[in-house]
Amino acid sequence: MEKIRILLAEDDPDLGNILAQYLEMQGFAVSLARDGVEAWEHFLKVVPTICILDVMMPKMDGFELAEKITKHNHDIPFLFLTAKSLKEDRIRGLKIGADDYITKPFEVDELVLRINNILKRSGIHDSDDFLIGRISFNFQELELVTPDATHKLTLKEGMLLKYLLQHENKLVKREEILTEVWGENDYFLGRSMDVFVSRIRKYLATEESVSIETVRGTGFIFRLRRQ
Repeated sequence: MEKIRILLAEDDPDLGNILAQYLEMQGFAVSLARDGVEAWEHFLKVVPTICILDVMMPKMDGFELAEKITKHNHDIPFLFLTAKSLKEDRIRGLKIGADDYITKPFEVDELVLRINNILKRSGIHDSDDFLIGRISFNFQELELVTPDATHKLTLKEGMLLKYLLQHENKLVKREEILTEVWGENDYFLGRSMDVFVSRIRKYLATEESVSIETVRGTGFIFRLRRQ
């Protein structure tokens, strides 16, 4: 399945790198640009699925870039990143056609949710529905439906379960999960991950075809016996 392509225009090198790496961990293909002119060049080359545009950029600001993008293809959704929460900026962005607006500083998880919501509204999101035996899991809604109950998952629980499902019947190392889901390999985050794995085991306890095996000192295997 082809990945969702994101054009990320952010002139702050540290923030740009962090956002790009995290979005790639979530399965997106990211094209990172450092100014408005470079972003426009990337746009013409990669034909992104969605654009994330910093408002304040050198050479061409986010508003100018958005206007060029919408003139070229008004169907591509985009959202603005800004360090300001001025009403005038929000109104200008919405007039151009922005699908959303997020003010710095923000949690990267929130940005991912906003992106997914935009893609869902646009009808262009990859399927995030999973069938686990008799259990259904909708990542977008963070909803796990078992024969006995419906569980509303936290974002981290949903991300962890999705990652395990994408690697079913394979050994995934602890450090890989921590890096992909939590963004860093840290001892204390590892303790937190163990708690999340225990919760997911409880949610899936009614499904006999599923088990999460712990490989001591190494990682986990999400066992799923398909009919």
